Amino acid sequence: IQTHYYQPIWTLVGAGAKTSASSARHTASVMPAGVKWVKSKVQEINPENNTIRTDDGKEISYEYLIIALGLQLHFEKIKGLPEGFEHPKIGSNYSIQTVEKTWKALKDFKAGNAVFTFPNTPVKCAGAPQKIMYLSDAYLRKTGKRNEARVIYNTSLPVLFGIKKYADSLWDIVKQRDLQINLRQNLIEVRADKQEAVFENLDKPGETTVFEYEMLHVTPPMGPNLIVKSSPLGDEAGWLDLDKDYLQHKKYPNVFGIGDCTNLPTAKTGAAVAAQSAVLSRTISMILKNQKPDKIYDGYTSCPLVTSYKSVILAEFDYNGQPLETFPINQAKESRIMYHMKADVMPHLYWHGLLRGLWGGPGPYRKLMHLGMK
Repeated sequence: IQTHYYQPIWTLVGAGAKTSASSARHTASVMPAGVKWVKSKVQEINPENNTIRTDDGKEISYEYLIIALGLQLHFEKIKGLPEGFEHPKIGSNYSIQTVEKTWKALKDFKAGNAVFTFPNTPVKCAGAPQKIMYLSDAYLRKTGKRNEARVIYNTSLPVLFGIKKYADSLWDIVKQRDLQINLRQNLIEVRADKQEAVFENLDKPGETTVFEYEMLHVTPPMGPNLIVKSSPLGDEAGWLDLDKDYLQHKKYPNVFGIGDCTNLPTAKTGAAVAAQSAVLSRTISMILKNQKPDKIYDGYTSCPLVTSYKSVILAEFDYNGQPLETFPINQAKESRIMYHMKADVMPHLYWHGLLRGLWGGPGPYRKLMHLGMK
């Protein structure tokens, strides 16, 4: 892949606050020093023989393997997609091909339902499906269209957000802004030519509801990387099967993993990857010295919940769902400073820190504290 994308910024691209070009860099420009870049896709991993086969037929052997293949988007599991994106008024912030369609649908909004979805699968950045709802609400207010709009969030989950401290604050925002939340509603079909979205009630299988829309934002079903799933490395569901403390494979001790492709029981976010990278770096350095790993990953993850064009609720928590906050403030309250960090500071640290191997902290926001950015 010749272009690398900073995907967290796509939330803001879909709301017109950033450009898609700002999310992209030439892959060669962000490749760390000393790394040999093999410009081929992985076709197969054979951990029994310690080899990888690429799609051009090459076989690469390894002594140690770190897998960071991410997860798979499955728009096709929704009837009517992905071909439905050829129609207007529908977009998704989860793909570079569809994120600008979100912004166009929002700009062109006149009157009716603005519908936002959350699928019945694990997802990367579980806050993103509702972030675009808050931003769209703010845009419609700014442009004088909010009175003509019904803003609807249909989520497969039984809760608005998984961590109660932040969920309570989000429910307050929902009530203040007159946003409609429908729990346990899963998108199963899009009739883009009719501007209709069909949802199944997960608590009453077989019961469906059709929503007409003037704007539809789709968060696609997601699943494990197919290369991992088809190898002995996956668990029963196909996710990379790791020890959650040391990020080492449970069966193959010379295999490690990081990020969205893993079965680590924490939210799949870039902040989690930053924290995991520090642990993994330490773990591998100890193993190379024939020493026992001494650093444990506590499940730290973070979700900057963008609630408007100038505010963020910064959720940070661990494996147990307990807040693990960086700053000496109540992070469940909306903050303008946190918005600036999300929109401007974190992309800079991603491009010039994490990707270049210069990131040594436990998590991005805690690292900022170490840098003196309080």
